[in-house]
Amino acid sequence: MINRNILRLSGPDVREFLQGLLTQDIGALSPDAPQYAGLLSPQGKALFQLFLFADADDVLIDVEAAQADALAKRLTMVRLRKQVAIAPELALSVWQQWGEPGNDPRTPLAGSRFLAAEATADATMADWHAHRLPLGLPEADEIGSDELLWLETNARELNGVSFTKGCYTGQENTARMHHRDKLRKRLLPLRLTGPSTPDAALMAGERQAGELRGTRHGDLQMAIFRMDYADQPLSVDGAAVELIRPQWLASGD
Repeated sequence: MINRNILRLSGPDVREFLQGLLTQDIGALSPDAPQYAGLLSPQGKALFQLFLFADADDVLIDVEAAQADALAKRLTMVRLRKQVAIAPELALSVWQQWGEPGNDPRTPLAGSRFLAAEATADATMADWHAHRLPLGLPEADEIGSDELLWLETNARELNGVSFTKGCYTGQENTARMHHRDKLRKRLLPLRLTGPSTPDAALMAGERQAGELRGTRHGDLQMAIFRMDYADQPLSVDGAAVELIRPQWLASGD
């Protein structure tokens, strides 16, 4: 079970409401096709990392547990006159299964993500972090809130944004970055060889190439990284580190 909460959105205006707010094309959401999406600031920075599931006419939103109340308040604030009810979904939990390709909307290599009241758990959260970090799959604490641009979290490569839908909050800057077709910074996994302090600087020689993000899990941790240092030796707190290039990251990007 993943440490996430679920919000249930119901009412006749749910999909229209979310279509104008989130980075994904809600028209394509179906029970067999969950979506990965962001709720952004007007500048295109990630406020909330979301997974969307269709349940008949309702939409279930999978969000970091610590952010669930803040997300509900924000959705309520911007709902205006639309007929949308927003409530916690307490009967279900978020589960992740891996070992073979699945329906995770970011990449089939992540396995399957699903909502259920109960499921058989034969892996720990440490096992999940060891699986998802080399795949370059960020979690909410690594993304933060109003800190990184949505495309810097690799949302384009991880199917977290539609460039063919209509307008949404943060769309203008997100589309501009996409059409430039090159990002200066990305959130990428590192393999560390020595002890590290939280939020330590990632160094390329004497130059800062980025900084650690979120929590270290074993020898793995995410970092926001300047791509022009990708081919240089890297270190954190004086110890060498390896930049891990997930399969979706094109060589030289």
